[in-house]
Amino acid sequence: MSAGLAERPARDWLGAWCGWVLIGAAALTPVVGWLAPLGFSVLLALVGLLCLPAARITDEARPAAMILFAALIWAAVSTTWSPYHPTKPGNNTILKLAFELPLYWSAVAAARRADPALRARAMQVMAWGCALFGLVLLEETATRAAAYKALHVFYEPIRPDLAESNVGHSTQVLGLIWPLAALGGPNRLRPWLALAMFAGTAAAALTFGYDAPVLGLILAPLVALVVWRWPQGGPRLLAITAAVLVLSMPLAVWAVRHFADYEALRRAAPKTDSMRMGYWSHAIDWIRLRPVRGWGLEASRMFGPGIVLHPHNNPLQIWMELGAIGAVTAAAFWGVAFSRLSRPNPSLAAAATAACASVYLLFGVNFGVWQEWWLALGALIAVMAVMNLESGPPPAAAP
Repeated sequence: MSAGLAERPARDWLGAWCGWVLIGAAALTPVVGWLAPLGFSVLLALVGLLCLPAARITDEARPAAMILFAALIWAAVSTTWSPYHPTKPGNNTILKLAFELPLYWSAVAAARRADPALRARAMQVMAWGCALFGLVLLEETATRAAAYKALHVFYEPIRPDLAESNVGHSTQVLGLIWPLAALGGPNRLRPWLALAMFAGTAAAALTFGYDAPVLGLILAPLVALVVWRWPQGGPRLLAITAAVLVLSMPLAVWAVRHFADYEALRRAAPKTDSMRMGYWSHAIDWIRLRPVRGWGLEASRMFGPGIVLHPHNNPLQIWMELGAIGAVTAAAFWGVAFSRLSRPNPSLAAAATAACASVYLLFGVNFGVWQEWWLALGALIAVMAVMNLESGPPPAAAP
């Protein structure tokens, strides 16, 4: 009997713990996405904190980890010449990044360490929850955000136009993660779950005036098709494209300004796009003055009124604040991230991951690169990707 007990494998408590934490996070994702997208920074940090014992750097992940750590060090060094000086910890970007990197990495490691059965259940919860999220967005489209307004009555009055804008903003969450979220459902129901997410995002984005999610809904299937059709070459092509995009963004804006009537184009664009084009034009002028080391972390906050808060373009902000050194680091990260999706055979998980990552790059022209909720959504994509891509049993529990 004692020999039989000795041969019985020890229960994988850490794998089970990580799995249940991920199930909870999956259940909260559509709720946070609908009602409070800024809360993703708290949600992903909490997952990472609860799963810190699972934090590991695998051999495959080591290149990405080294790039991210090098970027963090360079960002910290750049604060010594940045004109922006935070007055309180809540405004201290480098302090927040120093916590976010290990916590978000831990969240991704938890997805790898989780018990396979619980990991699959977490993705099922994500799939059904995000499909419901899509149906809610359809309801909000038909009723002009009636449910959102009704919920706000209980804890904080809100103007009708602001409520509708907030619901439109939430389409950027579902429009970003739906390809990976849909994979968690049963095979025969995946197309219908994806359709609910797709339709809800499209309807709400068009109704409430958000163009980026609509463009994302076009880009995601195209990228997924490329990676599915060419499982080895497709991801490598995307890696090169992403790196070139990051490195050439200032040159692209300069070329449009030099060879076209930039001001005429800006005046003809919708108001928000016109404002962004103005920020971009000012940004490349500042980049030209300090092209190598940049102006320092969060320096773009200090260059108003030409630039308000940041250039609203992730590559330009990296170039402006961290210079060519930071841009090369960012390009290297995206190159490694996409290259790792290369497979000898077609993979739905790899195709969906590439689609989400490409849309993340597209949406980057709307936000500041250091915004906590935006970085957290990037971590969420990585967590969902690992849950879909991982195969095989978890590491054996310690005796």
